[in-house]
Amino acid sequence: MKRLALLIALALPLAGCGLHPLYSGGSSGAVAQALDRVEVSPIQGKSGWLVANALKDRLSTEGAAPLYRLDVRLDDQIAGLGVQLDNSVTRERRTLRARYQLVDLASGTTLLDATSSYDAGIDVVSSEYATIAAENTALERLSEIVADRVVARIALYAHRRIAAPPAK
Repeated sequence: MKRLALLIALALPLAGCGLHPLYSGGSSGAVAQALDRVEVSPIQGKSGWLVANALKDRLSTEGAAPLYRLDVRLDDQIAGLGVQLDNSVTRERRTLRARYQLVDLASGTTLLDATSSYDAGIDVVSSEYATIAAENTALERLSEIVADRVVARIALYAHRRIAAPPAK
């Protein structure tokens, strides 16, 4: 009985914390419906192809006419970090930065203009093949992470602007 009372006492402050489910209503909810209506514009380069595919997987437009267009510009850079006395690099950092805009197709208005970036560390080893494979693996992982962040930001925008009831 004491445990139940303690559990209730601990849960009461959470009731007023202001947290709301982002995807309430499941696939028929306002946020999921808004995400289903986003069309992804083509993105240049290998990293663009990876990010575009990751975004399309998350923003599945299944037959519904798109209401929004997502324009993405990427900046993919590799920089050497660990430099030895003989000037050979032992560690690299790959950074993938995305600047994205959510555009209303009906009016052409930019609804959301934001950036997202993430980086990964890469060990440079004596085998050039292994280093290139590690760089490619890092790019694949970064593409997934950046796509997740972009979709999360669009979902938050949809929740705040589209799904929120109009203020009185």
